[in-house]
Amino acid sequence: MAKIAILFSGQGAQYPGMGKDLYDVSPAAKAVFDAAGDDIKEKSFFGTKEELSQTQITQPTVFAVEVAAYEAFKEAYQAANDGNLPEIAATAGFSLGEFGAYTAAGVIPTISEATSLIKTRANLMMESGKYDDGSPRGGMLAALGKKDDILTLVEKVRGDDVLEGVNFNGPTQTVIAGDKAALERFAQAAADKANNVKRAIPLSVSTAFHSEIMNKASVGLAEAVKDIEFEKPAFDIYLNATGDKLDLQAFSSDTIRQLIVTQVKSPVQWQKTIEQMVSDGIDTVIEFGPGSTLTGLVKKITKEIKTYNVSDAETLNATVEAISAL
Repeated sequence: MAKIAILFSGQGAQYPGMGKDLYDVSPAAKAVFDAAGDDIKEKSFFGTKEELSQTQITQPTVFAVEVAAYEAFKEAYQAANDGNLPEIAATAGFSLGEFGAYTAAGVIPTISEATSLIKTRANLMMESGKYDDGSPRGGMLAALGKKDDILTLVEKVRGDDVLEGVNFNGPTQTVIAGDKAALERFAQAAADKANNVKRAIPLSVSTAFHSEIMNKASVGLAEAVKDIEFEKPAFDIYLNATGDKLDLQAFSSDTIRQLIVTQVKSPVQWQKTIEQMVSDGIDTVIEFGPGSTLTGLVKKITKEIKTYNVSDAETLNATVEAISAL
C-alpha cells in the first residue's frame, strides 16, 4: 500500500481564475469557498494577476484553493471507492501552505477560523515589510547553484544590511531575502562566475518573507494567536522551520502558537522536509492548490517519490484515478 503525504502550495502559485472549476464541479470545494467568504471567491475567480499578487489577497485566496482542492479530492475519492477515504500518513505545506497542512490535519478546526488568521498574518507581513515612513523594504531572489556557495556569497556581500537564505528548495536552488541594496550586491556578485553561483533571479514579491524583516509580523502574530485553542493533528505534520515532524506526543496549543510565531521569520527547510519523508517511507505525494510548484521541487530532490497534483477539475479526476489504482 502506498504511503501518502499531502502537500499545500505557498504564495506565488496563484493565477487568475484559480479554483473556479473546482467550485463548479465539487460540492465539497464549494463549501470551502462559501465558508471562506464572498470576498475571497470574488478575488480567486475573477481577480486580475495584479490583484492576486498583493499579499493580503494572495494568502487567503491561495489557502482557499488548496483546501478546496483537498476536500474535492476526498469527496471524489470516496465516490470512486465505495465511500472509503484515502489513507493519509502525513502533510506539509510551503510557507503559507503550512496553514493548509494545519487545516487538513484538523489542527485549525474550521475554514473560517483559518481564513481569519491568514488574513491577519498577511496584513502583518505587509506592514512588517515597510520602513517607518511606509515605503516598501526588501525583496527576494532565487539563487541557482550549490547551497554552500550561495550562503558563502550571502556572507560576503551582506554588509550592514539584512540578507539571509530563507527557502532551501533543493540541491541547486536557494531563495534569499533581505534589503534591496544587499540583493543588488548579491546579483552583481553572482554575475561573476568566480563566486560559483549560476544565476540570481529576482522574485515578484513585495518584501523579504521569512527573514528578520518579518520580526514585527512575528510579534503581531503572537498577540493574534494567544487565545486560540488548536487541536491535535490527525496525522503527522512536517514543519517548515525544521524539516522534521511535529512531536505529537508533546502536542499542545502553545506548541502551535510558537510555531506560527517563529515560522513567519524563519527559513523554509523544504529539501530537508522531502528527504525526511523519504527516510520515513513516504512514497507518494499529492500537491493541492494552484499549479504544481511543489511537486516540481520534489522531483528535483528525489526520484523515490511519485508525485500528483490537484489544482482544477482535470487534475482532480486524473489524481483520483491514479491514487485509486495504487
